[in-house]
Amino acid sequence: RVVFATTEPWLSDWQTVLGQTLRRNIERVIANPLDVNRYQMEFYGVSRSVRGALKGTAEPASGILNFEQLLELGRRGELSADERPIVQIVDWLLQYAFSQRASDIHLEPRREQGNIRFRIDGVLNAIYQLPPAVMSAVTSRIKILGRMDVAEKRRPQDGRIKTRTPAGREIELRLSTMPTAFGEKCVLRIFDPDTVTKSFGQLGFAPAEEAAWKEMIARPHGIVLVTGPTGSGKTTTLYTTLKQLASPEVNVCTVEDPIEMISPELNQMQVQPGIELTFAHGIRTLLRQDPDIIMVGEIRDLETAQMAVQAALTGHLVLSTLHTNDAVSAVTRLLDLGVPYYLIQNVLIGVMAQRLVRTLCPHCKGSDQIDEVLWGALARPWPLPKPALIGAPKGCPECRNTGYLGRVGLYELLAVTPGLRRLFRPDMDEETLRRGAFEQGMRPLRVSAAIQIAAGLTTFEEVVQILPPLTE
Repeated sequence: RVVFATTEPWLSDWQTVLGQTLRRNIERVIANPLDVNRYQMEFYGVSRSVRGALKGTAEPASGILNFEQLLELGRRGELSADERPIVQIVDWLLQYAFSQRASDIHLEPRREQGNIRFRIDGVLNAIYQLPPAVMSAVTSRIKILGRMDVAEKRRPQDGRIKTRTPAGREIELRLSTMPTAFGEKCVLRIFDPDTVTKSFGQLGFAPAEEAAWKEMIARPHGIVLVTGPTGSGKTTTLYTTLKQLASPEVNVCTVEDPIEMISPELNQMQVQPGIELTFAHGIRTLLRQDPDIIMVGEIRDLETAQMAVQAALTGHLVLSTLHTNDAVSAVTRLLDLGVPYYLIQNVLIGVMAQRLVRTLCPHCKGSDQIDEVLWGALARPWPLPKPALIGAPKGCPECRNTGYLGRVGLYELLAVTPGLRRLFRPDMDEETLRRGAFEQGMRPLRVSAAIQIAAGLTTFEEVVQILPPLTE
């Protein structure tokens, strides 16, 4: 199926001919002429910039790391990263990514045409293709902006860019390059500072979860952990929390790998393994900086865990992350790292597991009947009121015809009570601890998902993809 936007619905003769030529079903949609003109200016403007970049270059020059480089006699020279068409392409790339709410930009060199893809709401979308020479020059331009070594193409590099959107908002981009068979692949991670100014409710916290979380982070000392896979929103939760905790009376310090977002309220330090500045060494340094609150990017090993525990025992509030599937597994993970159970009993305040799930587009979402079996698998045995209807994705220009626009968090909050502390033992059974946590009031991720589905914010199909296997 191919969808064509037209401003002239009364003209339809071309539809049959084009369908036969493409051998696809043709669907016509009516578009606002102003929108069509705007997108024509954007995309045809990029095409003109690409043609201008290639002008005078007989053939795209192969990058230094193109393992399939062909010897073409009489063809030489590479495009300059400072040429005006290249600058225009990079400017368009960034502005278009901002307008599409992309979280990542992927520049992927290939033999014939390099690919540009945006990650939007957690899903990669193909956006544009560039000739190899133009892709190489665009990557070089981005490396210049990120203060990276343009000449070094054999090793991975990291950089950072700070820029503004057309609306004037400051945006930070973290850059990463790596050598591939056809040249340097570049990924730009986009950090919108407005994200961390959201309230916990806007992130998806239910009122009870928000109250419990605020109670945890109000403690003067101890460890609070956020767990979940990569891309589950842990960093956003931590930065939002630190923003709310930071005040003139409090010294908030972080040690990160790398610093995700630079915030003026925080004293941020980056891990540098090359000079033996690890997470553990960073915590040791921060303890001499008179901190009140310490955020550790990730607890990866026993040494880091020991230093985090030491910081908590000496009167500091420590926030950190772990990679586990749920909240209870975080306790098991600490035991597996080698942290003594009695220290975990003393310092652990609570654990929050989380996921991000796509939300239905408010401009086009429809309704559907509820699946009784799936609802039971999510909600049972919690007495959640079953909705009569639930939301369903449709698709419109606002959501790129996906039916989804934005994401919201699902949360599982484990508050460590005296009864649960007694279960922290070297031979602890994880399932016993999980049952005990449920008895103490913890609601699993699937219940958080059921609440969001009942509110019409997301769908069964979305939550099943990101939740652990559903069990009763």
